[in-house]
Amino acid sequence: MRDFALAPPVATTPLTAGLADSVFETALRTPALPVLARRLDATSWQEVSAAELRDQVVDLAKGFVACGITPGHRVAIMARTRYEWTVLSHALWAVGAEVVPVYPTASRDQVAWILRDAGCVGVVVEDEQSVMTVGSVCATLPALRHVWQLDTGALEELTRRGEHVPPTTIESLRRIVMPDATAVIAYTSGTSGRPLGCALSHRSLASPCDTLLAGWAHTAAPPGSRPSVLAFLPFSHVYGLMIQGLCLRGGILMGHEPDLGGAALAEALRTFRPTYLYAVPSVFEKIYKNFLRTAQEAGRGSLFERAAETARDFAAAVERQRLGRGSGPGFDLRLQHALFERTVYRRLRAALGGRVHRATSGGSPLHRDLSLFYEGIGVYVHDGYGLTETSGGVTMQPLGREKSGTVGQALPGTDIRVAEDGEILVRGPSVFQGYVNAEPATRAALRGGWLATGDLGFLDTDGYLTITGRKKDVIITSSGKSVAPAALEQRLRLHPLVHQAVVVGDNRPCVGALITLDPDFLAHWRRSLTLHGDSREAREENALREEIARAVAAANSSVSRSESIRAFRILPQPFDQSNGLLTPSMKLRRDSIVAHYAAEIEAMYQARARLPRQSAPEDVLSWDDADNVFR
Repeated sequence: MRDFALAPPVATTPLTAGLADSVFETALRTPALPVLARRLDATSWQEVSAAELRDQVVDLAKGFVACGITPGHRVAIMARTRYEWTVLSHALWAVGAEVVPVYPTASRDQVAWILRDAGCVGVVVEDEQSVMTVGSVCATLPALRHVWQLDTGALEELTRRGEHVPPTTIESLRRIVMPDATAVIAYTSGTSGRPLGCALSHRSLASPCDTLLAGWAHTAAPPGSRPSVLAFLPFSHVYGLMIQGLCLRGGILMGHEPDLGGAALAEALRTFRPTYLYAVPSVFEKIYKNFLRTAQEAGRGSLFERAAETARDFAAAVERQRLGRGSGPGFDLRLQHALFERTVYRRLRAALGGRVHRATSGGSPLHRDLSLFYEGIGVYVHDGYGLTETSGGVTMQPLGREKSGTVGQALPGTDIRVAEDGEILVRGPSVFQGYVNAEPATRAALRGGWLATGDLGFLDTDGYLTITGRKKDVIITSSGKSVAPAALEQRLRLHPLVHQAVVVGDNRPCVGALITLDPDFLAHWRRSLTLHGDSREAREENALREEIARAVAAANSSVSRSESIRAFRILPQPFDQSNGLLTPSMKLRRDSIVAHYAAEIEAMYQARARLPRQSAPEDVLSWDDADNVFR
């Protein structure tokens, strides 16, 4: 068993009250400081000062008090990432209430389970559809007394109801909130069963934010620039909550973008112009694919690919230099990089708003090649690690010694240990209080002060942590070979045509893969084909299989033969929440996917079994029968 701690805790101001205090303290210290930005229209934003935010928080807090919300009450917020989410959460914390985030895309059964399990007395929803979802389960929720709808003036109604409540009442309630009081009940993704509610205290939520701000706040913007962050990840997830906490506790200007669609997000980045970007790997993958597709449509695909290769080579050379393992980029590489900086890289950064110079990826591992690409074009992307149970991040890259392909080292004050079976254990101030109404699960997760994360990984000799997958996702083939699917799936998704990938193979003779296609890039790829004649559809299908086979071969190059993908099936539809194959946090429900596509998986392995044993093919194209991917 190996363990590692980065350093003694960075000096931070001890938390003495609740999370809402940061709003009040900033307003007292710098009342005119812009802390939030509201979207006015497609291209313009209105800044909100610290004093204005505090006043709105007080007005809403008074409204909650008038509605009977008292310390310890739980109120759910079921909305996208929008301005009101931030005001509502701090108003609830100001009166000592506990926030229960719920994904607005959650199913009826998921909403019923969370509201009932948490015992919510109220829920704030966004629109009529959400009202109908909550209304359909109200009969099973005896504690629920209030449903507020944002799009029909809920904030204005709460403000009006609280007009008779004196501000001193809110001040008194705020001052009795203790750091170790529960602030959030955040539910896990529920990939393998019912979601569990993680009780997170004000202290545990503030801890990683304050540690990161103490040691890394100066990296949020170039020297002389005001730091700003565009929040578009769901606040229903602990990663989104951590971003909100970092901004409000660190005085970083934060804008909200509720629409994760490509066009809306691109426009928000262009107009808000953040200096730091927080996203998940799928967003960074999508941005890269959009760069490539745009270049190919303009007839500059080869130029982009050469520029991307140069960016990765340059970043890798710089990394070797900063780790003391090389002399840095040579003259020719520096010359090539400088040429592409003038012709390609600055345009790519402009698509992100033109001011982003660093970023963090979280939620799942980011492939090293992508990290190197972004660093090479001038946007260093740190791959972070954390869980709902740890209130967000537990690792960070040490400044000046960043290592792509890892998630960095343990945050100061946090300890990381890797057990003999490869499971990552975490101990520190951000670890949760326990699961709500699930004492056996809490005892299983917390072992002698250490949190058993369920993640697999390893620590290198310098204490850098690499994540290799989830313990429960490990595949055991019929020959007894253990395969962690995450790395293969991650490598497959690097191909622009691949949208999702699920590696299968439990009790099978070899590893297989289910693959879905990126619809935007598929449409572009089809347009770029030069096929003619009556058999175009068949030839198009063959060309597509050849392209996906190359993606499989590239993924296989990173693993041993016994771990490689020996059969694959291209699916006509993506894994989605609507078919129950994705969680609201966009995580794969592996067991559900395997059950849903049982017939396809069986056919894939039957086709593999029909191949002659004496001439085991090396060509991945012959490992599976043809798929009609256009049905």
